[in-house]
Amino acid sequence: MAQTLTSLLVHIIFSTKDRVKLIHNEDEEELYKYMCGILRNHDSPCLAINGTEDHVHLLISQSKNIALADLLEDLKKDSSKWIKTMGRDYRDFYWQGGYAAFSIGESGVEPLKRYIANQKEHHKKRTFQDELRALLKKYKVEYDERYIWT
Repeated sequence: MAQTLTSLLVHIIFSTKDRVKLIHNEDEEELYKYMCGILRNHDSPCLAINGTEDHVHLLISQSKNIALADLLEDLKKDSSKWIKTMGRDYRDFYWQGGYAAFSIGESGVEPLKRYIANQKEHHKKRTFQDELRALLKKYKVEYDERYIWT
């Protein structure tokens, strides 16, 4: 084949360090726009983004030219630096070290977009921890409970 053709759709989840509730409603739209700009600059457009005060969900179309780990390192580092410029409330802002990422097929895009859009309502009934456990089970990802939350 003369060219490389890909469709790499990825659902990504990560939280603030220690799941501290630091993302204020009045700032989240700007944060999400900034994060989508970082992803766009890496040729990995953000198809959906939303979250709560302590975590974020993204659906991206990942570029074939960057490893997911490198992409997320840049995304988290740059957005963390940026949000610290938003005022004193964010001076101690950090993202957690790790993340969860799940590949999805094209048929899963619209349901996942709805799921991401509904995060605040969803988390009135379910904790971040329970949500992540359920997703890890759904995607058959093995994990050790002793290390997942640190």
